[in-house]
Amino acid sequence: MSAQNSDSSSGGAPPGTVNLATLSLPQLRALQTRLTSELEHLTTSHSKLRAAQAKFRDCVRSINDGVTGSEAKGTAGCDEILVPLTSSLYVKGRLTNREKVLVDVGTGYYVEKTPEKAISFYDEKVKGLDANLVELEKIVQGKNSQLRVVEEVLRQKMLAGEGAEAGASA
Repeated sequence: MSAQNSDSSSGGAPPGTVNLATLSLPQLRALQTRLTSELEHLTTSHSKLRAAQAKFRDCVRSINDGVTGSEAKGTAGCDEILVPLTSSLYVKGRLTNREKVLVDVGTGYYVEKTPEKAISFYDEKVKGLDANLVELEKIVQGKNSQLRVVEEVLRQKMLAGEGAEAGASA
């Protein structure tokens, strides 16, 4: 009887939605697996966006500390810096021009900018990633709630199935 009620109430449901009560246990398990996989992918993407945001913030910090910061201190010996060759290998370097920096704009392209414009460029990247992260967090929350609903319906169907099996064997 409740299946009829839910079928009639789903008449106003948006197109593309599925009444979970009408799905079989294997279909519910497949849906649960798909939602879990999507959630893992979205969570990984979220972590990668956070890491990219941290790198852009590090670029701003490097410009402030390594280029404009030591100039503001007025110390003549601060022209030496460490230049990263890999993530764990650095060589000593010397700044020859504090008026321009090379900015990695993606896919191996570098653009010469003033330190102020480079900071502005990276700040815009951080803001853009903030907006993307907010949207992604909303999607993750939605997928999480969908997964909880599917797991609850699956649990109820399994309990109902156990009760029916117990009644049939008695």
